[in-house]
Amino acid sequence: MKKHIPNLITLLNLFCGSIAVIFAVEDNLFMAAVFVMLGIVFDFFDGFAARILDVKSELGLQLDSLADMVTSGVVPGIVMYKMFQISEGLFSLPSLTNSYSNSSFRMEQDGIMYLPYFGLLVILASCYRLAKFNIDTRQTDSFIGLPTPANTLFILSLPLVLMTNDAQWVNELILNKWFLIGLTLFSCYMLNAEIPLFSLKMKTYGFKENTVKYIFLILAIVMLVLLQFVAIPLIIILYVLLSVFMNLKK
Repeated sequence: MKKHIPNLITLLNLFCGSIAVIFAVEDNLFMAAVFVMLGIVFDFFDGFAARILDVKSELGLQLDSLADMVTSGVVPGIVMYKMFQISEGLFSLPSLTNSYSNSSFRMEQDGIMYLPYFGLLVILASCYRLAKFNIDTRQTDSFIGLPTPANTLFILSLPLVLMTNDAQWVNELILNKWFLIGLTLFSCYMLNAEIPLFSLKMKTYGFKENTVKYIFLILAIVMLVLLQFVAIPLIIILYVLLSVFMNLKK
């Protein structure tokens, strides 16, 4: 019976991701983010449960990636698609009073707007990364490229920042088409880049052996308390920078 517990947790991740897809398609990006974050929590605990119960399996590995494909692949792609739509003024988030639409950059023909589909590249890049992860023996204690959950949190933080932030220049930056295009391309690159990034898994809990990880966790908590949703993309950037710093020290 215990061998099924991690797989059940993984399926809860998939369930949350499926609900998030529905909310994202229905333009409720806040609830989509809530269920994605819940799914990522399940994604963390399925591996934790498998290690604690000593029931790791090939089925669990494949199931985990399939669930992640929805929660951390399809959902961020849809959200990026929606961000382009918001940028084009097709709809507004609850707290937005301006659509920041700029018709001079619209890719439109016969009433069909094509630019938002550019955001779906995130789904393709996530799928490719997850497939590589399953056959890459180097990624047992660390990652090569940005993990899909981290990339997802970065993307889903954008509408949350828009809904809670009062700084006009921040909103205008996030909803700038060229910023969204660049972010989409950068996201796709980072998912599959040959850049080693540290994992938060710890074999021991000593500070000396995990100095960078503890510093990252402390800074992340402080940033979340002070900056709230704005902290999420900054934390992901900090994670990448600290990983690069660790690589340079080796």
